[in-house]
Parts: sequence; structure tokens; C-alpha cells
Amino acid sequence: MTADPAAATRPRNRKQLIVEAAGRVFGEHGYHAASMEQIAAGVGISAAALYRHFPNKYALFAECADLMADRLVAALDEVEPGAALAEVLGAVTRVTVAHRASGGVYRWEARFLRREDRRQLMTKFGYVVERVDEAVQRAHALPDAGLRAVAALGAIGSITMHHTSIAPRRAEELLAASASRVAATDPAAAPGSARTVELPAQPVPRTRRAEILAAAIPLFARDGFASVTNGQIAEAVGLAPSALYRHYPGKVDILAAACLQAAGLLAQGVEQSLHGVAGPHDAVVALAATYVAYSFEYTALNSVAEAELAGLPGDLRRSLVLAQREHIAVWEQQLRLARPELDPRRARVLVHAGFGVAVEAGRRLRWRDSPDRRDAVTALVVGALGL
Repeated sequence: MTADPAAATRPRNRKQLIVEAAGRVFGEHGYHAASMEQIAAGVGISAAALYRHFPNKYALFAECADLMADRLVAALDEVEPGAALAEVLGAVTRVTVAHRASGGVYRWEARFLRREDRRQLMTKFGYVVERVDEAVQRAHALPDAGLRAVAALGAIGSITMHHTSIAPRRAEELLAASASRVAATDPAAAPGSARTVELPAQPVPRTRRAEILAAAIPLFARDGFASVTNGQIAEAVGLAPSALYRHYPGKVDILAAACLQAAGLLAQGVEQSLHGVAGPHDAVVALAATYVAYSFEYTALNSVAEAELAGLPGDLRRSLVLAQREHIAVWEQQLRLARPELDPRRARVLVHAGFGVAVEAGRRLRWRDSPDRRDAVTALVVGALGL
């Protein structure tokens, strides 16, 4: 009997290749917008062949979400108990950088996991945090070791959330150093030039269109854009679902309006924060304090803009991506003035590390707002940037 040529040439690690490709697609497009056809194309097989390995998209998604956690756990299991902080952070950084294209699925998309799958994933990440927390406590006798540990992990994990081109070895060195600085930062020692940030007020909904947007944002933040129906949004405003179309062509246009509002509020906050600063160091601190204040003040709006941007059609996403790039360019310029030894790519990676610190530290604090918490997170962001 002649062997099947296709079977003979099929790679033995095809399942692993599928999961890697799926991670990239889920990370780029989001769980709901990703398709099995896109994933299959990334491996060079048919969608039918994909179903021989995974019964449906959810099963593949759950495998992807677990993969980074499993890799981190395995890497830390190879590190001796009681090892130095640099060794622990190095292990986490190597795995994260090596799998940056598929490693960010858990950050926003894990909310779509079923309860039991999500619980198992959080248990694995809990182990990672525990190992880092122990190393942080041994290295630095400062308050809030748990907060510093998750913030350090946020700096490292930030590499999975952007596409800045940088050599893996350089990225590892940069992120490990950033995470080490975060771990060594006293959250109670807020930067001396930090001050109360005055953010622009969120627009008061004075029109029906604005009321619809204001009602949709918390629904999108809580349940995810794809899970929210027009009926839920209409009910929150007291309208019939058909009446929404008089104000927005479709649900995706409401999402685009939310993302534009987020970008506009942040841009206004940055403009106000930089007015009258004394120099680049103070400018970077002001930017950090503003971003942290914005994240606490507009938590739902910010989470929608961050988590759902990938799901927007290209024509609606383009202007938002440009706004993001402009915001990052302001940070990059001021950081390079404060730290002239940084080239543009390294500065950009550090800026994203600062964002990662703010997100993970804020989550750790459950976004419970207070001046002390804002100061603590700002101090950690500034530490990540190396000021």
C-alpha cells in the first residue's frame, strides 16, 4: 500500500503550529473577529484540516490562552526556589519576548473564557505572580511587594501588546531592567514633581446620540462589544432597538465613537499636563501622572478603547491608530530628551512598558481610586521608564 503523501509531509508539531498561528490571529483581531479560515491560512492548511485538531474556535482559543501561562510556569519551575530577582525576571522575560506575537491573548481576550477555563488560567498566573512576589520581597524590603510584582510583570508583558521592531536580545535586556527598576521602586515615594492632574470632564450626554454612547460604554466594558446587543443598549436609554439606527448606522459605529472619545480626552489631558513644565524630566513625570489619572478616572472607557480597537473595521480604526501613534510620539520625544542615550525604538518599548505597568497595577488595585493609589502607580510607571 502506498503511503498518503500529505500524511508523510505533515509536520509532527502541526498542533503546536496551529496554536501559535491562532495566538497571533486572536491577538491581532480579537476572539470574536478572528476566523478559523484566517488561522488555517497562517499554518498553510485548510479550515477542514484545522478541525481535525480542534473541534471549534473556542477550544483553540482556550488552548492559546493557556499556552503562555504554561510556558511561564515551566520556565519558573526551572528556577531554583530562593533565586535572585534578576534570575526570576529573566526567565519570565525570555519566554515573553520569544512568544510576543501570540503571548498577549490573555490580557484582554481571556474575559471570553468560560468560568472554569478562566479559573484555571488565573491559577497558573497566580503561581507566576507568587514566584515574582517572593523574589521581589527578598530583593527589596519595601511596602506593597505584590503591587510591585504585578507592575514588573506588566512592564515585561507590554512587549506582546505592540509591534515595535526590536531585536529579541535587546528587548529582553531592556524589559528585564525596566521590571527590576519597578520592583525596586517604593510606591509610597511619589515623584517630587507629581501634582494633582486636571483631566477634561467627560462630556455630559445632552443629546440622544450622546446618551446612547454613554449607556453603551459600561456595557461594552463589562460584557465585551460582541456580547452586547442593540436591544441592551436601547433598553438602557429607554428606546426601541430600531430607534438606535436614527443616531448610529450600526453597533460598531457606537464603538468607534467610544474609542474616539477616549483618544480625545487623553489628548486633552496630555496637552494640559505639559503646559508650563520645567523640562523633559518633569514632562515625563507629568505624562505618567496624567495617564494614570486618566486610567483611574475613565476606567470603563479606557478598557473599551484598549480591548476593542482590534475589532474595528480598518476604515474606522485608521484614525484611532494615528491618534495612538501621536500620543506615543509625545512620550517618546520627552523620554529621549530626559534620557538622551535611548534610541527611538528603545524609548518606544519603554513607553509601552510604562503603559503596561499602569494597567496591571491598576488592575491589582481593582481601579479603586484615591490620590495615594494614583501616586503609587505613577511612581511605578516612572520607575519603569528609568528616570
